[in-house]
Amino acid sequence: MTILKQEIRSQKLAILIWSLSIGLMIALVVLMYPEMKSEMDGVNKLFSSMGNFSSAFGLDQLNFGSLIGFYAVEGGNILAIGGAFFAAITGINALMKEEKDRTAEFLMTHPVTRSRIVTEKLISVYAIILILNIIVLICSVGSVLMIGEEIEWKLLILFHLAYLLMQFEIAGLCFGISAVLRKNGLGIGIGIASVFYFLNIVANISEDAKILKYFTPFGYTEGSDIISDKALKTEYLIPSMAVMVIGIVFAYIYYRKKDINA
Repeated sequence: MTILKQEIRSQKLAILIWSLSIGLMIALVVLMYPEMKSEMDGVNKLFSSMGNFSSAFGLDQLNFGSLIGFYAVEGGNILAIGGAFFAAITGINALMKEEKDRTAEFLMTHPVTRSRIVTEKLISVYAIILILNIIVLICSVGSVLMIGEEIEWKLLILFHLAYLLMQFEIAGLCFGISAVLRKNGLGIGIGIASVFYFLNIVANISEDAKILKYFTPFGYTEGSDIISDKALKTEYLIPSMAVMVIGIVFAYIYYRKKDINA
């Protein structure tokens, strides 16, 4: 598993920066909750009267007076955007960077098949994303304990599981695209994550656009749905996981036949 170890080692600084940035931002939000708790009734009324803006972010269906409702919006948005961008960047760079950095020739001289290269690269992508999410979860739990609030473990784990799966899907799709690219695909990865995010906003605003929930991994990360159902919406989750699998399978098929420039 030499390639796997090298990939994780090469990304350790990025993992640390992204993990602490997201984790500490969420922790800061949680630490602010006791000061804002007494004002939450007014905030609830404000958001309930803001029409489409509240609907776009699911604010009209959450109780900001409870920690879990507050966390679902404030912490959720931080993890949604930060996690999606990190997953997209990690996935889009995985197979492409060997050609971009002119290290493909060195890699190909080793006694490993292309399928083995893809497998170890894929495992490294998901391992890196998992490490980030573990660090973020530790920061989140630590901050809740610091303010002395009771942790609703089931809902908290469901939130973080939803965002982890969302990141896995984006990474899998970008991983497939990475097999095709030869140069920097950073903009493509971030663009894909951004489009998914805004598709969910559109779906929340308009009933006629609800079908878009099936085309974005953010469809099953809605805090209001997770709190009310105490589960992830499988009707949105299953199509998303199918997209992830398609991206991964495509990467294997294309990379094995690809004419790689050393």
